[in-house]
Order: sequence, then C-alpha cells, then structure tokens
Amino acid sequence: MHESSRTVASLARAVHYHRAWRRTSQQVLRITVSENSEAVVIKLEGRLAGPWAAELGRLWEEKAAAVAKKKLSLDLRETTFADAGGMRILKAIYSQTGAAFLTGTPWTKYLAEEVASNRTERDDVEG
Repeated sequence: MHESSRTVASLARAVHYHRAWRRTSQQVLRITVSENSEAVVIKLEGRLAGPWAAELGRLWEEKAAAVAKKKLSLDLRETTFADAGGMRILKAIYSQTGAAFLTGTPWTKYLAEEVASNRTERDDVEG
C-alpha cells in the first residue's frame, strides 16, 4: 500500500502507535498529516482522549506555524470518541485556523458542530 501522507511523531512513537493500532484500534488515536503547497489535512482515527489528546496538542504546537498560511481540514470521519481534553484541543485548533471538518457519521458531524460552536465547557456546566 503506497501512502502519500506521513504519520506525525517521532519514528519510535509512530511504530508504537502503529502496533497499538493493530492490536486495539478502538483504544488509541492514529494521527496522519497530509500536506501539499496549499492545504493540510489532519486525519484522526480512533479515540481522542487522555494521552492521545495530549499527543494531538503536542503535534499542533509543532505544526501550527507551518499550517498558518495553508488551508487546514480536520478529518474526523474515523474518530470514535473525544473526551473533554480532546474537545479543548480541537476547539483551540479551530479557533486559530477556522479549519474545515470532514465528517462521515452523525456522531462526527455532531463533534464538528460542538467544536465549531462558541460554547465552552463552563457554559455547559452553568447551563
């Protein structure tokens, strides 16, 4: 299988994630970044939660400056879950870039709508 995109992370982490992905695809997050001269797509596959959300945050810190002048799309079609930390990271990316969302299920569409909304977790609690 030829893949024109590259997995973002150190080689050691990428190998670890790949092995973990094969064993327990519903318990981890696979992050793939595809880019060309005009656009960047960050594809998320699996659970955006706990340490995986933190990894997306680290990736974003590394990539934010390079992505600033390109159109960004967040591919959520294979995302299966997002906890509060994952939502915070997605909201931060969206607020900085106005990224487009790629969705494929009612849940991923809902996730994209929540990320794009101006509501915060505090608003949800205070109701």
